[in-house]
Formats: sequence, C-alpha cells, structure tokens
Amino acid sequence: MKEHAKLIIRRRHLLGVAVAGLATATAGAVVAERRGAKRDEPADKRKARFQADSPEVRNFYRVNSYPRP
Repeated sequence: MKEHAKLIIRRRHLLGVAVAGLATATAGAVVAERRGAKRDEPADKRKARFQADSPEVRNFYRVNSYPRP
C-alpha cells in the first residue's frame, strides 16, 4: 500500500506566507505609484484648475441655491 504524505501547515507558516504576500503587494503598489507620478512644473502650480463659467461650477451653485425643506 501507498503511504500518503501528510502536509502539516502550522500557524507560523501561514503567518509567514501572509506577511510575504502583503509585503509583495505593498512593494508593487509603491513601485507603480512612483512610476506613474509626474513632476509639477512651477508654471503648472499657478494656473487655474477650473473654469469659473464651466457647466460643473454653474450646476454646483444652481443646486446649492435650492430652498431647504
């Protein structure tokens, strides 16, 4: 008869695998974030981020002028 090999998974091993997976996922996210980051030019910091007459701004003020119940 064949003897089946017993696979014993202990809590320490499970914890080690979980920590290694978490570290790998975190490192991957950090590398991806750095790669995607773009440097801001000084001229870009001073330019307007929105148009005062844009539909979004007009909609914001229109909705906020509704009477309160």
